[in-house]
Amino acid sequence: MLYECSSGLLGNGHHLHGISTISFQAWLSQSKRSKDYALPNSSWSQDMMDLYSRFLEMCKDGTWKRIPSYSDTADHVPGKACVHLESLKLANEKERKGTRFFPRNLDTEGVGFEYAMFLNPSEKRMVCLFQPGPYLEGHRGFAHGGSTATIIDSTVGGCAIFVAGRVMTANLSINYRNPIPLGSVVLVDSKVDQIEGRKVFLSCHVRSIDGQTLHAEATALFIQLNSTKSLQQQVSSQ
Repeated sequence: MLYECSSGLLGNGHHLHGISTISFQAWLSQSKRSKDYALPNSSWSQDMMDLYSRFLEMCKDGTWKRIPSYSDTADHVPGKACVHLESLKLANEKERKGTRFFPRNLDTEGVGFEYAMFLNPSEKRMVCLFQPGPYLEGHRGFAHGGSTATIIDSTVGGCAIFVAGRVMTANLSINYRNPIPLGSVVLVDSKVDQIEGRKVFLSCHVRSIDGQTLHAEATALFIQLNSTKSLQQQVSSQ
């Protein structure tokens, strides 16, 4: 999956590898015109609400930051402050009509991906509170493995972009340990382990909210893209 932004995020005037606080705030301001799907709704269970409130409380001192989520890919990450993404979005407005960011492709609350993400910039860590709905069923009563892979990819990808900027998934390796019951709440916890040149290595664990059940574990490799070249140019040169 491709993730794009022009700059990184760290509070108090600091930077990660290229996402400035100013760019992040500009993105937040401009994206307020879009619906934020990462806000609580009536489908959220009490466990989901309690975990969300817990992380929201940790946001008060700036240690964690809540990450909004939108239905348009160009709105979903800090890309509206990026000239490249904004011009791309405008140029392809007709072609993009009717497209949706995959985890946000359903308007009915509670039937698909219900999730909210929080970023800890100093730890280079992103967590996702995930409640799978009935439209994500694989084996009866459990979330499909593909939906688990999607939420892992979205979480590690979000973490990678706030650390390294514009990136693309190169490898995602998942070990499934225990199935995730539909309607339950799990914590997807990802972090950057190492950066080597343009390579960003991450790890991720999906656990029950009490921490007792490991549902999946994953490692990922993302490649930092050259912001001056189009995606097509970079893929064709590999």
